Amino acid sequence: MRKEIKRVTVFGGSKPQAGSPAYAQAQKLGELLALAGCTVLTGGYIGAMEAVSRGAAEAGGHVIGVTCDEIESWRPVRPNRWVHEEMRYPTIRQRLYALVDNCDAALALPGGIGTLAEIAVTWSQLQIQALEPRPLIAIGTGWKNTFATFHTELGDYVAINDRRWLQFAPDVENAITQLRKMGDW
Repeated sequence: MRKEIKRVTVFGGSKPQAGSPAYAQAQKLGELLALAGCTVLTGGYIGAMEAVSRGAAEAGGHVIGVTCDEIESWRPVRPNRWVHEEMRYPTIRQRLYALVDNCDAALALPGGIGTLAEIAVTWSQLQIQALEPRPLIAIGTGWKNTFATFHTELGDYVAINDRRWLQFAPDVENAITQLRKMGDW
C-alpha cells in the first residue's frame, strides 16, 4: 500500500481542552504531520480537531477544516482559528465523505459517536473498494480494545482479510512511524 501521502485526515473527539493530555497528544500529532510535509484535514472545530489544527499550523503546515451547516445549527461553534482553508458543506454526511474522500491516509484519535462513524465509514469504503487503498490507523488503547471486542463478539461478520484495512497504534508517535512504513513521504 505504498503511495505518496500528502493529505492526512485526522478524526477525533470534540471534548479535549487545551492543557489536557488528550489535547497535547492531538496537538503533537498535528505538529508531526506538518513537519512530515503533510496537509492536514480535520473537522475544523473544537477539541482534538482544534488541537491537531493548532499543532500543524504552528509547525508551518497547511490546515483544511471540513465544516458543515448542520453542526453549527446543532452546536454554537465556528471553525477554529488555525484553519487556513475551509471546505464547507450543508450536511454532516457530505462533511464526513469529504474528510474520507480527500485524503491519502486517515488517523483516528480517541472520540465518541462521530469519530466511531468516521472510522466505520472509512473502513467500509476500503472494504468494498470504493476508495483506493490507504492507511487507516486508530490511535490509543481505547480503539484497540473496542475493536477487539467487536471482533470477538461479532467477528463472524468481518472477514479476516477485511480486518487488515484498520490498523492500530498505541500513541501518535507510533502512528506516524506506521504511516511512514505504509507510504512514501
